[in-house]
Amino acid sequence: MHSFMRILGVDPGLRRTGFGVIDLVGSRLTYVASGTIVVPTDITLPLRLKVILDNLRQVIEETQPDVAALEIVFMNTNPATTLLLGQARGAALCALADRDLAVHEYSALQIKKSVVGAGRAAKEQVQLMVQRLLSLDGVPAPDSADALACAICHAHVSPMAEKLGVTSYQQRTARGRTRVRGGRLLG
Repeated sequence: MHSFMRILGVDPGLRRTGFGVIDLVGSRLTYVASGTIVVPTDITLPLRLKVILDNLRQVIEETQPDVAALEIVFMNTNPATTLLLGQARGAALCALADRDLAVHEYSALQIKKSVVGAGRAAKEQVQLMVQRLLSLDGVPAPDSADALACAICHAHVSPMAEKLGVTSYQQRTARGRTRVRGGRLLG
């Protein structure tokens, strides 16, 4: 009997957040769903973050993933842009944590290397390889392709990580949970 895992990949962005869901059965990848959450730019930042949170919650509810994979954000040349991207990523993380999903994080280099075989691959190369690996009829949109690539990366990495005993971010931090009451942290 083959093992089964449904993986949600997320490519967070404050204007466009991509998501992609795949199934891993044994070593076979199957496309489930993907799309782009288009965030209105004419609303306040808190409302923009809520759009990401609410839409990802809906995706999780509809697709019922077992785990999630998310791209790690590194410092951009513009610190303000990096901060905004970090906030979008935080909204995505909250949606995943709210549904108790284990979250696995990968760098862009890891994702590209896993999907294309080269860490410096162009976006178009990622899109074409995602199309090929998932046997899609057409080339996925850039944000969806990045999210699907993140999920594919986890599908490639997770069997080896499991054998090595590597844990997810959620599993590593569960030991340090705290309770808050009246504005004070309680141990």
